[in-house]
Amino acid sequence: MIILGVVLLIVGFVLGVSILYTIGIVLVVIGVILWILGALGHAVGGRRHYW
Repeated sequence: MIILGVVLLIVGFVLGVSILYTIGIVLVVIGVILWILGALGHAVGGRRHYW
């Protein structure tokens, strides 16, 4: 999710498409939150780890 967000950020920035840029930011933020929760040992989506 983080990689997809970064790709959308780059594509949105290069092509000047603001909706791709916005979706990229949202995906990166959600991915980082899930990654941190998984690293802390919280169950994410029924799993003990996210990655």
